[in-house]
Amino acid sequence: MSTSDVTVVLVHGAWADGSSWAKIVVTLAAEGVRVVAPPLPLTTFGDDVAALDRALARAPGPVVLAGHAYAGAVIAAARSEKVKALVYVAALAPDEGETVADVFYRTAPHPQAPKLAPDDHGQIYLPDNAFAAAFAQNATAEEISVLTAVQRPISPACITVPVPRPLWKERPSWFLVAEQDRMIVEDNQRFMAERMQARVRAGAVDHAPMVTAPGPVLDILREAIAAVRA
Repeated sequence: MSTSDVTVVLVHGAWADGSSWAKIVVTLAAEGVRVVAPPLPLTTFGDDVAALDRALARAPGPVVLAGHAYAGAVIAAARSEKVKALVYVAALAPDEGETVADVFYRTAPHPQAPKLAPDDHGQIYLPDNAFAAAFAQNATAEEISVLTAVQRPISPACITVPVPRPLWKERPSWFLVAEQDRMIVEDNQRFMAERMQARVRAGAVDHAPMVTAPGPVLDILREAIAAVRA
């Protein structure tokens, strides 16, 4: 059955760019699915939502909107009627009035999680060694090299402002829980997924499964696509 009438919009999180979705893009495109992976400026939460809104305006509907990590908050702030399903991949899901930092720090960090702080320019970078230690510990050396080279810093202004009423209260949602995540621990992901009443799928994957274990990511996206088309 053709899925060319559905557009999948894949949104990257902090310290990444659209290339983090490359394996997902290539596979879904080969299956006839239209895919868009727009960039977020990571300058303020409002800037990121505006960038996503512009991408959604250009995307033919209906849309399955997926977010990784920080982008879980961004996709929930979208208001386009084209969006018919939300997919969270090891993502953050603050409720109305909460900040991204509130949910990121609600549990004790993994022992190997990096310490994060703004630099002299007010930007939060991931230490280079954190990509192999916590962000994508299951990645190959080549994948770590790319992730490190393309990382984009995030501003504190992205994670310290209260978010509006999240779209997951009005649209069906799916949540891939990363059981080996060292950035957003599993218990925290399960708390958010249960609170949002998402359809939960879980796997023994790290924080960046779209890079290191694309199979479960593709499976949950295909499930959401099928539900939108039903």
